[in-house]
Amino acid sequence: MKSAEEADVVVRLVDELVGSRWIDQHGTEHTLPASELIVVAPYNAHVAEIRRALARDDVAVGTVDKFQGREGAVAIYSMASSSVDDAPRGMSFLYDLHRLNVAVSRAKVRAYVVANPQLVRVLCKTPKQVRLANALCTYVEMAAG
Repeated sequence: MKSAEEADVVVRLVDELVGSRWIDQHGTEHTLPASELIVVAPYNAHVAEIRRALARDDVAVGTVDKFQGREGAVAIYSMASSSVDDAPRGMSFLYDLHRLNVAVSRAKVRAYVVANPQLVRVLCKTPKQVRLANALCTYVEMAAG
């Protein structure tokens, strides 16, 4: 599963962020280098698509599993799928709370989730699906303020 559209959004976001200013936990202001960006995706095919679109080696791009324990000032999580029905490995993989948590918690300063808005408008058929969708919906609500 890959999404050229989401990869393009990630590229624009990276271009916008590199060179911007950020303040660390000690109150020191820094210019954001590309090396402080982490781009996370759930699928290897989407990781490859993002790398191709970025066309640069100074931004770390990988799956959730690759970034266990690693941090950057900014983390971008690109979900790749436009709907639950299209998601390889199903809803339980795409909406997995652990994956979402690992992806966004890699950020020391700010986390972005790049996803199709339809992913928060999913029609759940079971209580398990409601629990799975709830994590992403809650994250979106919190991010919106």
